[in-house]
Amino acid sequence: MRDTARARVPEQQDRKQDRKVVRHSVRGQVLDALRAALLAGELEPGEIYSGPALGERFGVSATPVREAMQQLALEGVVECLPNRGFRVLTRTPGELAELAEVRALLEVPVMLRLARTVPAGAWAAVVPAAAEAEAAAAAGDAARYADADRAFHRAVLGLAGNAQLLLVAEDLHRRSQWPLPGPRRVRRAELVADAAEHCAVVAALSLGDVGVAESLIRAHFGSA
Repeated sequence: MRDTARARVPEQQDRKQDRKVVRHSVRGQVLDALRAALLAGELEPGEIYSGPALGERFGVSATPVREAMQQLALEGVVECLPNRGFRVLTRTPGELAELAEVRALLEVPVMLRLARTVPAGAWAAVVPAAAEAEAAAAAGDAARYADADRAFHRAVLGLAGNAQLLLVAEDLHRRSQWPLPGPRRVRRAELVADAAEHCAVVAALSLGDVGVAESLIRAHFGSA
């Protein structure tokens, strides 16, 4: 009997771990859905949304919605209003410009160093990320493009081998993507132009044309 009792403990632990994984998965899915809704303009800056109402919209309980909204609050996207819900904040043009400036200060020097030190053949590793961003832009899918854009920059910066750099750059990049000021929405033409810049940078680096690549990198962040 003692052996049987002991045998049940790991099974119970496994079930608890499974529940944690499932809950984390639901929260992640809700977080992705909320981010997509923000980029699509379905969640308006200045508006207040309740956890239960959003849970009903996504077919889940209010708990994973609140957890996802708390993550967005950490990213500066929403603010928590006790007993009311969450208000979507508005990024002013000035705030977006500040984020773009900080991103440039962080990423440009690293990318310029990589352009000079990484062998031309190694840049093939980032081609799939550039291609995915290009496909998302062509489809006009802002949410998909946001993910692909971050993935491209993550793939490039990953060549530096600095995990802390990736964490900081990812956070800044995500913060710069939403909410947009006022009623403005990302247009397909903007996505296509941005993706084309990615492809041009990779093409230059793959050919070992460091001078052109550096000019393109500076221009890319100058238009961010």
